Amino acid sequence: QVQLVESGGGLVQPGESLRLSCAASGIIFRAYVMGWYRQAPGKQREWVATITSGGVTDYSDSVKGRFTISRDNAKNTVYLRMDSLKPEDTAVYYCRPLTILSWGQGTQVTVSS
Repeated sequence: QVQLVESGGGLVQPGESLRLSCAASGIIFRAYVMGWYRQAPGKQREWVATITSGGVTDYSDSVKGRFTISRDNAKNTVYLRMDSLKPEDTAVYYCRPLTILSWGQGTQVTVSS
């Protein structure tokens, strides 16, 4: 059974940066495409970014150019570097393998002045 533990969220001002981490266990991590997702208050969860086992990345238009997804297969961890944060990035951020519908507890990101 996959376990996902997200961390690194917090309260930041517009324009600042954060780096999220997601540690996965219970799976052969390197075999999976990993994704980051987010859910803002009152909205549906949405896809943010994905990364293949070989490091090929893809981003939603709303974060392209500001967010960077990466992974360390030796540490079973996927990261999300978020730069130039905006108030509309405020959400709970989750990670999961693209093909396994299982969620962790998420990590809260709040962007506010």
